[in-house]
Amino acid sequence: MNLWLAILAAGLVTFAVRFSFIYLLDKVTLPDWVRRALQFVPAAVLSAIVLPDLVNPNGAVDLSFHNTQLLAGAAAVLVAWRTRNIVLTIATGFAVLVAAQLILARF
Repeated sequence: MNLWLAILAAGLVTFAVRFSFIYLLDKVTLPDWVRRALQFVPAAVLSAIVLPDLVNPNGAVDLSFHNTQLLAGAAAVLVAWRTRNIVLTIATGFAVLVAAQLILARF
């Protein structure tokens, strides 16, 4: 019973914290510099999640051409930067990953 109570309490606290920002955002006017800074939060969070997996796939930093994930990530970044097309970015990253793994498997 204590486990379920802890899970429920954690869920309520999480909901309250998230809802408070949504509720207060309508009531408070943020300075322009804060609004400009908040535009970079999604890219920063995504980078913080993805980059460690790209450069550290097997527990050790690997910046060589044998790191297929890094090659695919670099190709995806290039396509995203040039086209701003999410579907094309994902497809390119996947295609480069599969092709690099197939090529490296032969050597």
